[in-house]
Amino acid sequence: MLTGYKNFKEAFVERADIFTDRPSFPVSERLSEGKGLIMTSGHMWRQQRRFALSTLKYFGVGKKTLENAILQECRFLCDTIRTERGLPYNPHRDLVSAVSNIICGLVFGHRFEYDDHNFHLMQKYIDDILQLPISTWGRLYDQFPTLMSLLPGKHQTAFASMSKLKPFIQEEIRKHKEDRDPFDPRDYIDCYLDEIEKCNDSEAEFTEENLIYCAVDLFGAGTETTSNTLNWGLLFMVKYPEVQEKVQSEIDQVIGQMRQPLMDDRTHLPYTYAVIHEIQRVANIITFTPPRMANKDIRVAGHLIPKGVIVFPLLKPILEDKNEYSTPHEFNPAHFLDENGKFLKKENFVPFSIGKRMCPGEQLARMELFLFFTSLMQNFTFLPVEGQTLNVKRTISVSAAPEPFHIRAIPR
Repeated sequence: MLTGYKNFKEAFVERADIFTDRPSFPVSERLSEGKGLIMTSGHMWRQQRRFALSTLKYFGVGKKTLENAILQECRFLCDTIRTERGLPYNPHRDLVSAVSNIICGLVFGHRFEYDDHNFHLMQKYIDDILQLPISTWGRLYDQFPTLMSLLPGKHQTAFASMSKLKPFIQEEIRKHKEDRDPFDPRDYIDCYLDEIEKCNDSEAEFTEENLIYCAVDLFGAGTETTSNTLNWGLLFMVKYPEVQEKVQSEIDQVIGQMRQPLMDDRTHLPYTYAVIHEIQRVANIITFTPPRMANKDIRVAGHLIPKGVIVFPLLKPILEDKNEYSTPHEFNPAHFLDENGKFLKKENFVPFSIGKRMCPGEQLARMELFLFFTSLMQNFTFLPVEGQTLNVKRTISVSAAPEPFHIRAIPR
């Protein structure tokens, strides 16, 4: 295992080319067949990642055009929550639907209604897939793949979910092929189909099969992480009502109730921005970032890491470094504020990891977290259900969510 910000920077930034490869595990091979964006390596991975980053940028990640799409989804989300009329409810599904719709817009070119049956099925399939790699069933499959292939269990559920998810995406690809305009791409699928036609690099593997797995990875990485962080955020706001009240007071003073929050408001909302960062730090949803593998003998922090050795990056100790965070095991937004109450940027705050393998959707996630969270705080006060005690236990998944909980959303 590798941890400590200094060691992360040495390995994944200064020695980035040595630690870009992923090791091969039976579970990941069975799920992705050596394709996609997350568990692949080498020339194919570099070309697929380059294409994904440039395409996301083309469709507005970090720009005003995508901000408007997120703001529209914020309105849909708030309208949906209002229908609960302040009664106890679990916000998880609505948060997943809202965040997933942003990825749907980028990949498919359209959004889904929150009650769409196929939309819910897609979310379930992705959840099944993400739970497997670090579960007991996934670890058993990695140790005994031949035997486990013959036995029932949750690993079979995940494999079946991948088989069911692929036709869903194939149908979207089919629709795109029927009506796309090569001179006016609408989304990631259109751009990928264009790349298939014009790419002469066979080793880059721009194929329809790879498009399916890249789309799955974009949904998995771009939906679960952000929606789970928002889920933790609501849980923390209910658990720490004094923090929620201070966030709402700042939003009321800077934005009011007559307009939606904008990305430009960040500099004027230092406390709210600090709270969002503290939610990410304490939730620490990616306890283990996907493993790396050294492609040659190398020393990191004075220790020899031989070629082919698997390295497991561990974020938790970095985000709980007592030298950076005065109360590392407590929820304390002051960790990200200076003595004047201004937002304090921390170099070692790396929830998206660092280097060439850092999350390609970091900019998108930052936009979503800020706009969704501030919109929710602007429109609702979140309260506990009378007689129920909230806990902060975590589910076991690639992206750790809080265990299911119920709260009340009172319109403001």
